[in-house]
Amino acid sequence: MSILDYLYPLLLSLILCGLIGLERESHGRAAGLRTHILVGISSTLIVLTSIYMSSGRGIISDPGRVAAGVVTGIGFIGAGTIMRFRASIKGLTTAASIWAAAAVGLAIGSGFYLGALVTTAMILFSLVFLGRIEKIFIKKSYYKSLVVISSAEVSNLKSIKQILDNYEADIKDFEISTSKKSEQINLCFDLRIDDNIEEELVAAVAKIKGVISASWFNKQGEVT
Repeated sequence: MSILDYLYPLLLSLILCGLIGLERESHGRAAGLRTHILVGISSTLIVLTSIYMSSGRGIISDPGRVAAGVVTGIGFIGAGTIMRFRASIKGLTTAASIWAAAAVGLAIGSGFYLGALVTTAMILFSLVFLGRIEKIFIKKSYYKSLVVISSAEVSNLKSIKQILDNYEADIKDFEISTSKKSEQINLCFDLRIDDNIEEELVAAVAKIKGVISASWFNKQGEVT
């Protein structure tokens, strides 16, 4: 095999897996462009190495078993992207995209270029377009954690709960704590809400007297 036989698959893996990672990066996910590229080209290289070892060098290498080992190993990386905070679970889609990037890399490494191209197109279609279609046609409800920071001088818990009732937000759990200087109160509501009222609800809570800030936990950068 010539150097182009190795260079072409690695470059193709970089491009295709980079496209998947770029989509995740655009949504602020922890596993983004570089992570997906590294997973993809590493998977490709592992298959190429297995083929290289068994190409007239007297070394018995089974690419199928190598691929199975890659899939198992990628599971640990994917699990690291799944985070849970109280009622919120984030990272499932990113974990799946990492696993998919590994599959694309394995396909490229084994020479199945058409399969890799078609699969990448389907992955991007699922990540980019199906999410938009879900928001338009499918009404969903999610568990989300609303974090409210309020001044300790103002008693506004009743007003906040009234807003939540107005938006039909089902309170599953509630936690309250104070800052070290007792100047602020931190409120955390675990809610089940429709996904199309998130911004409107948090804006309404932020307008309540005494509220310093209101935001969804997974939009504060703590969970991606």
